Amino acid sequence: MSLFITDECINCDVCEPECPNDAIYQGDEIYEIEPSKCTQCVGHYDEPQCQQVCPVDCILIDEEHPETPEQLQVKYEQLMKNK
Repeated sequence: MSLFITDECINCDVCEPECPNDAIYQGDEIYEIEPSKCTQCVGHYDEPQCQQVCPVDCILIDEEHPETPEQLQVKYEQLMKNK
């Protein structure tokens, strides 16, 4: 599953540069995550880097975009082909 950022986001700017897939961007009010680019860092790291650095723990699993680890791996491979 991709991740999403809740409205508890304080716009601290630490998550965006940590995303290896450039899935995090500044939205109208808070940072947001593009589900089509989020692989939970599969293919890059063992754990989602944005969750590791978030000081308010506002980055959660997006239940609206269910994906298995295998599907996240395929998404990662597709993203790398398109870079």
